[in-house]
Amino acid sequence: MKLALIRRQFSATGGAELYLQRLLGALAERGHETHLITESWCETPPDVQVHRLSVGGTRAERCVLFADAAQNELAKHRFDCVFSLERTRQQDVYRAGDGVHRVWLERRRQFAPAWKKPFIGMGGFHRNILRLETETFDPRNTRHVIVNSEMVRQEILAHFPFPAERIHLVRNGVEVVRFQAGDRAATRQRFGVHADELLLLFVGSGWERKGLRYLLAALGALQRETTKREWLAGARQFQEASRRVTARIRSTILGPHAAAKPPSREPATIPADKIKLLVVGKGRKPLHLPSNVMFAGPMNDVENACAAADLFVFLPIYEPSANVVFEALAAGLPVITSARNGASELIEEGVNGTVVDDPSDTRSVVEAIADWWARRFCTPPLHAADLSLERNVSETLAVLELAAKERGA
Repeated sequence: MKLALIRRQFSATGGAELYLQRLLGALAERGHETHLITESWCETPPDVQVHRLSVGGTRAERCVLFADAAQNELAKHRFDCVFSLERTRQQDVYRAGDGVHRVWLERRRQFAPAWKKPFIGMGGFHRNILRLETETFDPRNTRHVIVNSEMVRQEILAHFPFPAERIHLVRNGVEVVRFQAGDRAATRQRFGVHADELLLLFVGSGWERKGLRYLLAALGALQRETTKREWLAGARQFQEASRRVTARIRSTILGPHAAAKPPSREPATIPADKIKLLVVGKGRKPLHLPSNVMFAGPMNDVENACAAADLFVFLPIYEPSANVVFEALAAGLPVITSARNGASELIEEGVNGTVVDDPSDTRSVVEAIADWWARRFCTPPLHAADLSLERNVSETLAVLELAAKERGA
């Protein structure tokens, strides 16, 4: 097939762009003629023809101007199938990897401070994205839609009159072998993590959407809880000494067989000094941080971070299907994530992770961390075929071939 793929820009840390980069390489290996229509890209796989578009305008205008420029470029060529990863004017297949913008705005309003809620979604950029989104999900402009989670499928059906039978679920895929090959010992030594410590891992940029603040709040709560329990332990030691004195007095007065109250059981404790967090990705560091948080910045060898960690924690307020969850599962890490993440559909409760309904519910996050601390250093079962890039490419290609066949009919 002669395929046109559309993605506006490449970001070295962007999940959608890295997904497309791997997909381009896999399609070229299978003998398909692939063309990439883009504004800015680098490190393009060999055998891919790049059509670079020059797009100006303001931030608010650029999404519309790119959609127009892509449409003009497509008119110059004859393709068997047009596959877009952007909200564009017309395509055979659209991959909704960025989710539904209006739902993202709803989530932002839900979790924003009260003073900020009225301003979310204002401005030309959001108006233009919403208009393009409506145009993209018009069944007259798009023949098929690929979603990477059931969550996104239901969002599309709830907001747009797009036929359900033309929406295809194709879950993300990762290089499983790569994420099984990380060096645990060397990476833990690199970040100063001891063998008896629990290392939490967070990977992602765009920290407002991906919920880093909720993980930091949970760590802060753990630290406060540990301090409180240390104080209570001291108080209990005093109470225990007092109890022993009282018991001796009771024994002297009432005899040696006098019943004594059994000591109360001490609740399970999470030692906060044994928990560390490694944050991988770009963002503005918060001003006040727990001392056990390390910021690594972007990492090209994120498989080593996964190997070093014991638990992956990712608490987005909206995420269509986080590729980093697939990477963590491929590395054998249990995952704590929120129900607002489409990748939570992969989690078997208590088997390979935990799903919290509300990412801002600090108590639920703390309890989930405590649960995995209690069985730390275990390896969840791995279903490699479900996570593989090969499976993803095959399923994507099946949709593209279907669209190409319909176009030629």
